[in-house]
Amino acid sequence: MNTLRAASHHPSRVTLVEVGPRDGLQNEKQTVPTATKVELVHRLQAAGLREIEVTSFVSPKWVPQMADNAAVMAAVQRRPGVRYSVLTPNLKGWEAAQASQPDEIVVFGAASEAFSQKNINCSIAESIERFAPVVAAARAAGVKVRGAISCAVGCPYEGAVAPARVEEVARRMAAIGVQHVGVADTIGVGTPRQVQAALEAALRHYPLHEVSGHFHDTYGMAVANVLASLELGIATFDTSVSGLGGCPYARGATGNVATEDVVYLLHGLGIETGVDLDALIDAGLFIREALGQTSGSRAARALQARCPT
Repeated sequence: MNTLRAASHHPSRVTLVEVGPRDGLQNEKQTVPTATKVELVHRLQAAGLREIEVTSFVSPKWVPQMADNAAVMAAVQRRPGVRYSVLTPNLKGWEAAQASQPDEIVVFGAASEAFSQKNINCSIAESIERFAPVVAAARAAGVKVRGAISCAVGCPYEGAVAPARVEEVARRMAAIGVQHVGVADTIGVGTPRQVQAALEAALRHYPLHEVSGHFHDTYGMAVANVLASLELGIATFDTSVSGLGGCPYARGATGNVATEDVVYLLHGLGIETGVDLDALIDAGLFIREALGQTSGSRAARALQARCPT
């Protein structure tokens, strides 16, 4: 057992939202078999993850990797105490997702007008209004709604994004009933002070326990940004096993911060996660082997080199 005690200004326990099965795999060019996706979810929950973003209910025309969304949700052997979430970008997506009985749905809006226009062909305000009926329908069904604020620090088209833009998106999301917001550095350009400013903007409209961080590691700042977020009391983070994923809108952008790296940081700080790091590393190796790739986690690579199996 780790005997270190968390710093007084850090939360004593952190919740990790594992986004590898959805955000991590959705941009893979090779088709990942349904059984492999399901096995990944099973390994992640066996490792102690209690929040797992499983799939996305979007048009297979746009995201062919997620065409088996219903089959994946049906095949997952659910564990008590685990929350299974899905991305639903519109009402049609929600209607398709509802049959699979997700515990939570995810909607998203950008803090950058240029990104919103190029990504979903509408303004920020229009994108939030599109989500209003989705949010209402999900909440009426007793399903929690989480919102993601993309490009909260920087945009591949506009450059730096002001915290005021993040605050405006958070305000609009709160107004339509979104219960939780994640502040996402989608292209991984953020540094600790910038990330703190973006989080503080969201905190003007949401309580501390309903704001989370989502960081990409393009400039190697993701773990530092997690630490900066902890200093504000943020206790929920999106992470992706083995650093799966990337941003197709930013040349050279790497994947989400690796779950293994964040767990290593948190355990080193004496912060509880409920995650078995060894089992998590095994889950990451499983999916990378299935993809014919090497691990994207620095902690996993280092621990494997030190303690080869």
